[in-house]
Amino acid sequence: MNATDVIEAYVTDVAVLLPRKQRNDVAYELRALLNEGLLDKAEEAGCSADAAMATEFVRAFGRPADVAARYRPTLTIIDPADGHAFLRAAVVGLLVIWGLGMVSFVRQPIASGWDFLQALGQWWGQTLIPSMWWPGVLVVGFGISSWLRRRSPRLSLWTPRAGDHIPGGRVAMVMALIGVLCGLAMLLDPRWVLDLFFSGRAAPAAYEALTYTDAFRRHQGLTLLVLLALNIPLFIAAIVTGRWSPPMQRVDLVLRLLTCGAMAWTVLDGPVFLARSSDQMIKFFMATIVVVTLIGLVIKYFRSVQPAPGQQTQA
Repeated sequence: MNATDVIEAYVTDVAVLLPRKQRNDVAYELRALLNEGLLDKAEEAGCSADAAMATEFVRAFGRPADVAARYRPTLTIIDPADGHAFLRAAVVGLLVIWGLGMVSFVRQPIASGWDFLQALGQWWGQTLIPSMWWPGVLVVGFGISSWLRRRSPRLSLWTPRAGDHIPGGRVAMVMALIGVLCGLAMLLDPRWVLDLFFSGRAAPAAYEALTYTDAFRRHQGLTLLVLLALNIPLFIAAIVTGRWSPPMQRVDLVLRLLTCGAMAWTVLDGPVFLARSSDQMIKFFMATIVVVTLIGLVIKYFRSVQPAPGQQTQA
């Protein structure tokens, strides 16, 4: 990375923490401010700016979260710089918990208005009210994070990242590849798990619980198998090159959306397993994966940073 890449990475990390309507304007202003300050620093040092000088300069400027806090109204939950992240995590988590709880209760047979009110009351008492544990967990987590930053400031030093960096590094890609291979093995025939742990002596009911229906094997199962398999060359390429380039990100986005569509088709269509209990469980997990994946994609979209119209040519 050169000095320009460091400045760009820092501006991006600051801008994604801002509301979308002011993100591009602040990014343009901050980029110009940092470039001017770095140029002055290089002239004082009598040398050209490099990545090391740029990194030292932006670190002295402040953590991205602290800089973003200067441009926006901050919340006072835990740490002012963490207020927006806390609120976002709390709302998303509660919506997921409430939605999954509502799905489980709506699946109950409802033959009258009284049955609906009973299901709604159960959702309120067994899902909505107990879900308040989630904000409590977030308070503890953000509180510990703030305490650690104050106690060891070096832990929160900002580090520049290239635009094509792999989130989580190669280790994350290896784990994702292992997960895909396990998913393929389960789609081919999940009964191998019983053979592995019970050496073929498991009860017939256990084998029935892990036996796919013929319709699922011919349609949704085959579709999911192909979509999962298409991830393998993508992950291997990322592991070998150490990059997550824009074309690879676009391919990953398409595969995620297609996989979510196939899972939604599976949840809404006929049974997956012969046993009703296994079928309900796998559909619940698939619905959860679809909801979490789509929420993650929406969050990623709204956190993206693009140059404002006309700013790229002005720069």
